[in-house]
Amino acid sequence: MNRKIALWAIWASFLAYVLFLAPPIHWQENLDLLMKILTFQWTSVNPVILSLFSLIGVCIALYSCVLFFDGRMQKLPFYPFAIASIGTGVIGLIPYLALREANQEFRGQKDTFLQVLDSRITGLSLTLFTLSLLGFGIIFGDWGNYLQQFLSDRFINGMSLAFCLFCLLFPTVLGDDMARRGYYSNSQLFWLVTLMPLLGPLAYLCWRPPIKAGSSY
Repeated sequence: MNRKIALWAIWASFLAYVLFLAPPIHWQENLDLLMKILTFQWTSVNPVILSLFSLIGVCIALYSCVLFFDGRMQKLPFYPFAIASIGTGVIGLIPYLALREANQEFRGQKDTFLQVLDSRITGLSLTLFTLSLLGFGIIFGDWGNYLQQFLSDRFINGMSLAFCLFCLLFPTVLGDDMARRGYYSNSQLFWLVTLMPLLGPLAYLCWRPPIKAGSSY
């Protein structure tokens, strides 16, 4: 219960901050930025912002690799929240984290979609893509421009904080996924993954053993 209350408090606080306390939103500039990103006009976008935008997608994929298995055993399936998170980021994801019950089982067969999510190749691909994004943003990015936009633009500010929340909240689902794969009390592994935001969870996806079809731990 305390976990649910904390998650709802985080969700409400973040939503209130974005709506009432964040820097002003610049609709036309933000729409122009989105159009440039979505139409591959990347040469005119700050690499820091382009990398950050792409890393939000990585985070959604990261959670999907865990929560589509979790959602199989929940009263509420995960896919509506996955779709919502594509448009709203962490605002669409946190309600699922708050509504789900603790679940350390997976029963039934894995379809092709789940097999892809469960594959270590998927984890490796996401990791290599993430490392490329981080290198691109760090080496070529204009960090002064990014800081200025973070302090003055609601879209950049909110996206940055959403990315931080994506990274910080992953431990809330990590323990159950480990248990589904037979690692009930491996607290050392849990903390190794938790203490390396983003890169730790990605390394976990590359390492974790696949769930056996029809298994129940």
